[in-house]
Amino acid sequence: VMAASDYKNYDESLQKLFIEFCATDPELFVRVKNIVRKEYFSGKLSNAVKFMLEHTEQYNALPTTEQIKATCDVELTKVEITEQHKNWFFDEFETFCRHKALEHAIISSADLLEKGDYGQVEEKIKHAVRIGLTKDLGTDYFVDPKARLLALKDNNGTISTGWTALDQKLYGGFNKGELNIFAGQSGAGKSLFLQNLALNWVTAGMNVVYFTFELSENLSSMRIDSMSTGVASNEIFKKIDDIDLMVRMQGQKAGKFQLKYMNSGCTVNDLRSYIKEYEVQTNARPDCICVDYLDLLMPISKRVSPSDLYIKDKYVSEELRNLAVENQIVLATASQLNRSSVEEIEYDHSHIAGGLSKVQTADNVIGIQTSRAMRERGRYLIQLMKTRSSGGIGNKISLSFNIDTLRITDLTEEQIAEDDNMTSSSITSSIKKRTATIKPKTPQNQGAQVVQQVEQVANLRSMLKTRRTALDDTDKL
Repeated sequence: VMAASDYKNYDESLQKLFIEFCATDPELFVRVKNIVRKEYFSGKLSNAVKFMLEHTEQYNALPTTEQIKATCDVELTKVEITEQHKNWFFDEFETFCRHKALEHAIISSADLLEKGDYGQVEEKIKHAVRIGLTKDLGTDYFVDPKARLLALKDNNGTISTGWTALDQKLYGGFNKGELNIFAGQSGAGKSLFLQNLALNWVTAGMNVVYFTFELSENLSSMRIDSMSTGVASNEIFKKIDDIDLMVRMQGQKAGKFQLKYMNSGCTVNDLRSYIKEYEVQTNARPDCICVDYLDLLMPISKRVSPSDLYIKDKYVSEELRNLAVENQIVLATASQLNRSSVEEIEYDHSHIAGGLSKVQTADNVIGIQTSRAMRERGRYLIQLMKTRSSGGIGNKISLSFNIDTLRITDLTEEQIAEDDNMTSSSITSSIKKRTATIKPKTPQNQGAQVVQQVEQVANLRSMLKTRRTALDDTDKL
């Protein structure tokens, strides 16, 4: 059996042999039909392949060699095929199609390169490289369920968010290859959540890359200084030496943490290039990536108007998720909620700026609910607007917020008890208010009504008596 790498020049004689294999055994043609293109063949052979494809599409049967001879003037000879010959054919024909696709992609990319449209060039090359036969039949459901479940447990790569209350609703945390979106109004704390999330991961020993499109690297780092050391934000500059020591000590037992400012309007390809450079320079791969935030990215190759948010966000969210899948990383980002969400207590998909496109692509969408009073009381409320791998949709989770250090953590037992008491008090207060609106008649109220009626009767009698006296005096005159 000849190896695929033995053939470098696919001349017409070899191309003809491929067609003869297919003409001899229709089953072979069916199995390779999904990667066959007439452009891969030269001269009359191209017409023969085109005729075979059209004939099978229209009549659901491969044309005979006589039909091909009469129609395309290509004479084919049927060959003797053994099982080993089939294996050779599949290996060699797959490589042939891939090489030809790559050749056509390079040639057709010349004009795109002149225009500077590198995104489409990359897509063409990627498509050509991915060409291959379908050999993997997938999962046989009834065969070895235990191994299947263990593989899912080991390979799914569930990574804790660092917030136990959220992990419980997500069945353990975020999974590798997923797109996770924190959605909030302007000033709600989207960046705070991403920074706290990144710090949770780094503290757990993960390698994290944090892309910031708004805040500078230094300002983002200073926020995280406060979160990681417990020093209030307004005390940072007064305790620079202490901060320096504490951060360096934490770095000795934490994962790698890189913050990178990116210009608004960058694409996922810019992120991809940075990740590759990161791997080369650090000799490490990132486990988690935070993108602050999705709405400021642009699509790779699609020319979309920035005002067409639905289409723009659709492409960007799909490209971000592809990045997570390619690198098998956990990816978290943020997005804006629209103005209709301002007075809402319950968020739904209609409140996401840009519409449903990014929600449909994302695996988890978490809404951030907050107010000034909540932050001053040390609370954040998040709502699971979408979860692909758990049943937590609609659930709300209360988290603790330190307004001085900007740290977001799980509630302590005391805080949970405090919230429970406040909830009970608010319910009791509400019941009292509703009860107070309906005043029952009390004995005191009934007595007051009797006194009032007696006074009215007495006044009426006095008035009648005065009237009668006046009439008597008139008669006497």
